[in-house]
Amino acid sequence: MLTFCSPAQKAHAPARELVNGKAEDHAETPQRFDSVLAQVTGAVRAPADHGLAPILAVHAADYVAFLELAFGEWQAAGREGDAIGYAFPVRARRPLALDRIDAKLGQFGFDTVTPIAAGTWEAAYWGAQAALSGIAAIAAGEARQAFALCRPPGHHAGADYFGGYCYLNNAAIAARAAVARGLGPVAVLDVDYHHGNGTQDIFYEDGAVFFASIHADPRMDFPFFWGHADERGAGAGEGANLNLPLARGTGWREYEGALAKALEAIAAFGAKTLIVSYGADTFAEDPISHFALTTRDMQAMGAAIGALGLPTLTVMEGGYDVPALGHNVAAFLAGLESA
Repeated sequence: MLTFCSPAQKAHAPARELVNGKAEDHAETPQRFDSVLAQVTGAVRAPADHGLAPILAVHAADYVAFLELAFGEWQAAGREGDAIGYAFPVRARRPLALDRIDAKLGQFGFDTVTPIAAGTWEAAYWGAQAALSGIAAIAAGEARQAFALCRPPGHHAGADYFGGYCYLNNAAIAARAAVARGLGPVAVLDVDYHHGNGTQDIFYEDGAVFFASIHADPRMDFPFFWGHADERGAGAGEGANLNLPLARGTGWREYEGALAKALEAIAAFGAKTLIVSYGADTFAEDPISHFALTTRDMQAMGAAIGALGLPTLTVMEGGYDVPALGHNVAAFLAGLESA
């Protein structure tokens, strides 16, 4: 399987996050990248630079400009450390031309666990290019399956907001590029422990992309405000959004049933290309998540998805047990290839 990644993706290295009332060491570390890269097999390629256009096909221009400039504005304001917001609009945002970096961080961000550090834009940009290069390889017939080792992850980032450790939505960028290349209908399957709220928002009214997510019940787990079973899409996208929330402690037996439902729905949609938002934080030992899957289960998951027989781009999302992360990713990809 072809893997696409860039060492520039390690440039993002925030120090701390504020969670549950405490400042803690940031869980999304550059070591995650190293753990995965050490275990992947097959050719590893540097991503081509596809530029900003495919990113702007998903994300608002003012938001992208903010991401590019935010850390510099933070420093220009005389601040130390990583840029992090402290004031957030409660119910709705309206377009405002705000000057202070503090205001912009609240305008575009939705939590206190996603700082913008010195290398954040560079890392996020090249993560998106890795996903785009994977789709390009599939479109060119170079590979039927590809893996984008994206870091930082992306599925919590919406068209004009960041959060959940995510800045650019790599899976959504790849999906829209796939549609533009004539690879549709396209489905995105999100198997991260946390709901891919950003991907859902981006495609909620877009019938060209089907979104299915298997995740922790948002009544108990982040991101809380999205991912409920009654969210089915709207407008042209009505019926093209499937959420399958599961209880904490879910093991493979229950997970396998939800996965079968998601795969059945993807097949019924008539998908010709599949994007998998793969998070290894469903692993039983993950420090911030609460499912009970094993490394063997990761391989079974990959095999079940691979049995669809679709050209598939796997995009890396979460997974925070660093020593086990590479092994879990490798098991998933091995299962995907074995089908």
